[in-house]
Amino acid sequence: MNLSAPFIRRPVGTTLLSLGLVVAGVIAFFKLPVSPLPDVDIPTIMVQATLPGASPADVAATVASPLERHLGQIASVTEMTSTSSLGSARITLQFDIDRDINGAARDVQAAINAARADLPTNLRANPTYRKFNPASAPILIYTLTSDTLTPAELYDAASTVLAQKLSQVEGVGEVSVGGGSLPAVRVELIPPALYKYGIGLEDVRAALSSANAHSPKGGIDVGDQRYQIYANDQARKAADYKPLVVAYRNGAAVRLTDVGDVIDSVENARTLGLANGKPAVVMIVYRQPGANIIKMVDLVKGLMPQLKASVSPAIDLTLAVDRSKTIRASLHDVEITLLIAVALVILVVFAFLRNARATLVPVVAVGVSLIATFAMMYLLGYTLDIFSLMALTVATGFVVDDAIVVLENITRHMDAGLSRLEATLVGTREVGFTVLSMSVSLIAVFVPILLMGGLVGRLFREFAMTITIAIVISLVVSLTTTPMMCAVLLRKEEEGQPHGRIYRINERVFELMLGGYRATLGLALRHPLLVMLILGSTLYLNFHLYRVVPKGFVPQQDTGLLIGSIQADQSTSFQLMQQKLTQFIDIVKADPAVDTAVGFTGGGGVGPGGTNTGTVFASLKPMDERRLRADKVIERLREPLASVAGATLFLQSIGDLGAGGRSGNAAYQYTLKGSTFEELNEWTPKLVAALQKEPTLADVNSDQQNRALQANLVIDRDAASRLGITVSQLDNTLYDAFGQRQVSTIFVARNQYHVIMEVAPRFSQDPQTLKEVYISTSGGSATGTQSTNAVAGTVASSSQKSSLNSIAANVVRNQATNSIGATGKGVASTGTAVSTNAETMIPLSSVARFEHGETPLAVNHQDLLVASTVSFNLPPGVSLSTATTTIENAMHAINMPASISGGFAGSAKVFQQALANELFLILAALATIYISLGMLYESYVHPLTILSTLTSAGVGAVAALMVSHTDFDIIGMIGVILLVGIVKKNAIMMIDFALDAERQRGLSSRDAIYEACLMRFRPIMMTTLAALFGAVPLMIGLGEGSELRQPLGIAIFGGLILSQILTLYTTPVVYLYLDRARLWTQRRRAARRARRAATSAASR
Repeated sequence: MNLSAPFIRRPVGTTLLSLGLVVAGVIAFFKLPVSPLPDVDIPTIMVQATLPGASPADVAATVASPLERHLGQIASVTEMTSTSSLGSARITLQFDIDRDINGAARDVQAAINAARADLPTNLRANPTYRKFNPASAPILIYTLTSDTLTPAELYDAASTVLAQKLSQVEGVGEVSVGGGSLPAVRVELIPPALYKYGIGLEDVRAALSSANAHSPKGGIDVGDQRYQIYANDQARKAADYKPLVVAYRNGAAVRLTDVGDVIDSVENARTLGLANGKPAVVMIVYRQPGANIIKMVDLVKGLMPQLKASVSPAIDLTLAVDRSKTIRASLHDVEITLLIAVALVILVVFAFLRNARATLVPVVAVGVSLIATFAMMYLLGYTLDIFSLMALTVATGFVVDDAIVVLENITRHMDAGLSRLEATLVGTREVGFTVLSMSVSLIAVFVPILLMGGLVGRLFREFAMTITIAIVISLVVSLTTTPMMCAVLLRKEEEGQPHGRIYRINERVFELMLGGYRATLGLALRHPLLVMLILGSTLYLNFHLYRVVPKGFVPQQDTGLLIGSIQADQSTSFQLMQQKLTQFIDIVKADPAVDTAVGFTGGGGVGPGGTNTGTVFASLKPMDERRLRADKVIERLREPLASVAGATLFLQSIGDLGAGGRSGNAAYQYTLKGSTFEELNEWTPKLVAALQKEPTLADVNSDQQNRALQANLVIDRDAASRLGITVSQLDNTLYDAFGQRQVSTIFVARNQYHVIMEVAPRFSQDPQTLKEVYISTSGGSATGTQSTNAVAGTVASSSQKSSLNSIAANVVRNQATNSIGATGKGVASTGTAVSTNAETMIPLSSVARFEHGETPLAVNHQDLLVASTVSFNLPPGVSLSTATTTIENAMHAINMPASISGGFAGSAKVFQQALANELFLILAALATIYISLGMLYESYVHPLTILSTLTSAGVGAVAALMVSHTDFDIIGMIGVILLVGIVKKNAIMMIDFALDAERQRGLSSRDAIYEACLMRFRPIMMTTLAALFGAVPLMIGLGEGSELRQPLGIAIFGGLILSQILTLYTTPVVYLYLDRARLWTQRRRAARRARRAATSAASR
């Protein structure tokens, strides 16, 4: 049966079918979405809560822990990490990769609602969540600068207008604004003045709260008209608060300006943002997991002209970092690589065929197969990314194989004297099974990859499917379009026709190669034991080289973006951090490879969040301008950055393939988990110290920050009780003085701003200031207009005397008075809005003593346990497998207690999981090929002959990676699996011819395989060189993103070179040995049957 015959006899229909595939592919190509990688994002959600002024330990205990207990009950949570810093908690949840992120978000919101009852009542707002990974790299960074506007106005425009609109764009996961704070009215109080007038801090807070009402007032109807009642009951600027009366003393009003300064400022004065050394507000855009980067960037850029028009023209809005530039450049380079591979394959085919008409046949087969693949990619929802284009580049060498085999066989029959049509029909019938066997066995290689789960399986599923689609289409084209074109285009070569010099040189070279092969093949067949010894050696080398080759996860991507984390001494003040940030930005910007450097410290953003930390982003120039890869730029910057005393800037290049929810100061993380802080505080520094001595690790550091200075207040509860002071009053007074407390809200049309209350800065820069803080036992009773608006039961006569009972009553009244504006119990002031009597002022030192101590600047949890993460980078030439071994050995060397468990996180964790599956994946590919070939040949023996060719390919691939100092990573492993599919075709072509010669012409096994090797030498060389030259552009690795392509090209190139040399000799020898074993088994069975028959005959 000849499946190709109908297509050969109907050239018009076949041509239209091929054109239809090409047109569909061209249309799909322009509609395919563009992305750097397949959709491999782990569903990640970040939950954030703020408690202004709270210490990290308090935030961890009162905010993070209750949230974690509820969030930890959500199904499919694979990792939960939290970081509690000054005034805020951030919890990152990672889910199973197959979990729908929108469904997970609903579960997260339900858990937040359930946790609200366990959270502090004075939280500014309910915890919120965003669908993005804070450890991922930003996609866009905009900077806002101005020569006339203040940082507060810049931040207000970014937060109120720009961030709100950008958050609505499809694909945007988070818009983080750093380097500033919202405008606010700051009240900076002077403690000695308050003591002089006998006014407590709580009284001032009550006055500020009551001065800003903005509550409904109703309306009045007059005849046919209605009047809505408005009042100037909201104070919006500092000028409105300055004349505020906070008390009466001796009949005279004490105004706010008498006890402090009132200024228009910002909510958080301890923030700074810089862009190329100029003060700026930084706006960072992150994408939602699973969103298409290019589409998101195009939408954001399309919206920017409208957004620029909606803010002040005095604001310079500049795009500092654009991740899509390198993505587009990388994809462009892969497309160029694909075109080069196609051109090289065509040259190889032409060099062997030496005929333009004949060359046109495989060229059309390659073009139709690759272009039609785009149509199937579009139907399956795939993207044009590095991996899919890399798959098509590799497939160039595969898809031409089928056409070459068909074409070569038809040409051979034409040379034997058959007509074009007869040669085409006979040739396609003979090689139809060969082509089918080659394609099916090649597709079988990818079955284990398609069945893989997790991040690695998701990453390579699209790669494997793209190649599979291309191979299937190539199989169809080679059995339809290719023979049809052969029947129409090929011309029989006339005898005596003169040939050009190039033709004669090519033919001479090929004859020399064939003659050399004929001689050496005879030698190999005369010494089969030597050949088998070589085969056994390559089998041993496979296991040995796999054990010693340096292993990695994926090559370090150069995305053109460096992300840095500043870590200063834990007692560093904000004033000193400003200087450090400025120095680091200047150093980074001075590097010739850096285009833009931006950074911020304090306030918002997704950086570390401590008072001694900052974040730096550096956008590198295009590759053709800087001539250095990102890791080399970081290496060059290490020395000048080390000159900054008291702080360290850890730079890293984060790739698109991120894993893990905790952002570290280096590319790889190792996390320690324990039940108590004390244990971790003891053992983490020991591990870091041990690892810092190892030359195989660089930039070793930990996120443990437990050495910050602490001014500890030890309350004498007996003295406080005797003086009528409660612990709550003490906490409230300290919070009023030093916590940048938000005491009132100002409502305007576009946003809400706050009134911030604290002591004047000069009183908050020395712990001795605590001795100048006074606590009022209670505010005096409210009189005048305040009493007419008082809540029922809260009015007291002015003649009421101060006593313990009256003090207690006043506290109750004041809390009730302030409860209208309270957002929860515990936040209302215990003072009086306008007091008329001097209050009893108790010095803080009379009820407490002061101690100096240490406190954490950040508290980390992972999976409900206390955690500490050690981050590290790899020096040039060191593999991740070496680093993991080093860390595990160090853990044993320092005798880490069993109560502390350690494990890799992020990319290093995925590497370990992938490493455990690598050998299984290769064995599964071998088993799949054996089963598929056994079914095709209906034999247990012939698949073993074909599989014997694979040992040399594995040795060649791993050896080439080692020689080029490239890690054996996931990309290299895929190259080895591809080689399993490529190399076996040589054996398939030999065995098919030998079996046919044995059956049709009755040749012996030796003569059949000898003739098969010589007759198939030309197509074997053609297909191997086609695959080889298809991999050369990947191996050379030019342009953006080449670091991801190189391991694949190197593995294929090295494996093909060695396997081509060896399999031409090992395959016939193995074939003969296995054939003898088959014949011996048949003789044994025949003898056994004869004995059985003789025995049964004698028994009769």
